[in-house]
Amino acid sequence: MALQGLRGGWRAASLLSRGGSRQAVQAGIRGFASAPTEEQDLVVVGGGPGGYVCAIKAAQLGLKVTCVEGRGALGGTCLNVGCIPSKALLHSSHLYHEAKHDFANYGISVGEVSMDLSKMMAQKDKAVKGLTQGIEGLFKKNKVKYVKGYGKLVAGGKVEVPQENGETVTLTTKATVIATGSCVTPLPGLKIDEKRIVSSTGALTLKEVPKHLVVIGGGYIGLEMGSVWQRLGAKVTVVEFLDKIVPTMDGEMRKQFQRTLTKQGFKFKLSTKVVSGEVTGDTVKLELEAAKGGNKETLEADVVLVSAGRKPFVEGLGLEDVGVKLNKRGQIEVDDHFKTGVDGVYAIGDVIPGPMLAHKAEEDGFALAEQLAGKKGHVDYDIVPSIVYTSPEVASVGKTEEQVKEEGVDYKIGKFSFMANSRARTVDTAEGLVKFITDAKTDKILGCHIMGPNAGELIPECVLAMAYGGATEDIARTCHGHPTLSEAVKEAALAAAFGKAIHA
Repeated sequence: MALQGLRGGWRAASLLSRGGSRQAVQAGIRGFASAPTEEQDLVVVGGGPGGYVCAIKAAQLGLKVTCVEGRGALGGTCLNVGCIPSKALLHSSHLYHEAKHDFANYGISVGEVSMDLSKMMAQKDKAVKGLTQGIEGLFKKNKVKYVKGYGKLVAGGKVEVPQENGETVTLTTKATVIATGSCVTPLPGLKIDEKRIVSSTGALTLKEVPKHLVVIGGGYIGLEMGSVWQRLGAKVTVVEFLDKIVPTMDGEMRKQFQRTLTKQGFKFKLSTKVVSGEVTGDTVKLELEAAKGGNKETLEADVVLVSAGRKPFVEGLGLEDVGVKLNKRGQIEVDDHFKTGVDGVYAIGDVIPGPMLAHKAEEDGFALAEQLAGKKGHVDYDIVPSIVYTSPEVASVGKTEEQVKEEGVDYKIGKFSFMANSRARTVDTAEGLVKFITDAKTDKILGCHIMGPNAGELIPECVLAMAYGGATEDIARTCHGHPTLSEAVKEAALAAAFGKAIHA
């Protein structure tokens, strides 16, 4: 197996440094079942959601594929230090919060509720390890070769991968896909040390619950991580440069969402700029001022999370040397078929324009694999869902009400509150609503926005309807199980299609 071989190569280098024999070193290098010597149909640089999906699908379609990943574990940011570990902590912190504050309402007495943060982190790490190893298993099953190391493109359809033993693996390929994802956008005046001033990576591995956590940036990642630590006992303050949180969210949903977070204990400083930050002992002092200039203030915290966006990770790939061009935002320029300006070089996921979402990257990878195999791969970027995994969750697909207004579209709205949904009321998760935006003449769904329990699991029904050009009447006339949260989607569809819901 390639993974075992690479580990052998690294062990060999270690042996040599400790005075081991040259023969032992060479045996270790041979053991890493070297990368393929024959020309590959495809080399994927990056083993995140876009990269590994592209590699597996291409292999399933009969291509000879190698995936290059330098992290040491497959799955990219999402699986290792993003989507997956954050959801583990969101779930654990939600259970803790429920046990501490809500169990008594159901007649459940548990005495004094305590928390073992190290065990919580261990559960998260176990989930991550199992999933990363699962991808390695999928590579083996689908005959995808796996080379560890940071790949660099060189001319002539080659990818060089330096190894820890000092050698370089050179791969020859007909096509190369850049799927290296994104990294945290730094803020001037703030040095991330992953202890006091942390990125989302550091926020996933804190050793203790902060007394005061300041989150810089009111987007999805910051609000999710803020929710984790707020439930576990931290005071949370969100500092946002704009005059609103989650600016891409439908305005009505955003206002209700912020009210809910405020009720949970979040503090918000909107239209506020972070000028600088300094760590003194166990305290971080932030200098703030109004976004448009003016009033200044100092804000102290024991941990500051920098969550002001992400940027494409393209450093060290040799793009300039082979002629791959970037746009003004540092994204790789591609055409409608993911092709760069260099023959045989493609790019997908966070390194190209579009939403930086794992599921969008997966769709990119799947579609490109089909195209490289001579099929008709396609992604409809108008129906890529977005989800905030707070409690309640917020999920959306398509256009916001503000967008259709700006476009001058004649539209209708259909809404239904979870307060009138029997399942939500039964389990005391009735905060939020479902909102459809439709074409007033044709009833075609233009957008759907859900704030409520399991919103992320409810939105795919709406995505599917939109994929087929569906109308709210299609959903309204579809039988939904009772009692389920999905009935709120049906009721909102009834309100949009016929002017009235049944249970409202």
